[in-house]
Amino acid sequence: MSPSESSPRLSVETEDLTLSVDGVDAAVHATDRRLFVEVESLRDALRIARRLPDESVSNRALAELVRGGLTAEVRVRSRTVAVAGADARPGPLSHRLGLAPAELRLAGVVGAGYGGLSAAVRRAQRLFS
Repeated sequence: MSPSESSPRLSVETEDLTLSVDGVDAAVHATDRRLFVEVESLRDALRIARRLPDESVSNRALAELVRGGLTAEVRVRSRTVAVAGADARPGPLSHRLGLAPAELRLAGVVGAGYGGLSAAVRRAQRLFS
């Protein structure tokens, strides 16, 4: 087997990479087999999701992640809200919302939402104190 046949078809190495979609900046970094996309808020994550390419392009990108044994995580306030690629395990909610083969992590969404709400309350308290 040649070296090119034994290595994955897709490899991601990042250092201080920023993805900008529809005016939303997302920090991107990678570990061995995982790609992390970090956004500030759930609203920003939704803005990016709405700007994803059509389904055929998205499906090809997901297929390449799986083929390469890679997984992408979307994180909001350090909480994973969605997973796509090799380690994604979409459940009934992901299927119901039409997100499969991506996995929605409801606990991450709730935690990120609560974190955002808490941050907004703290900002308001600082304004009025």
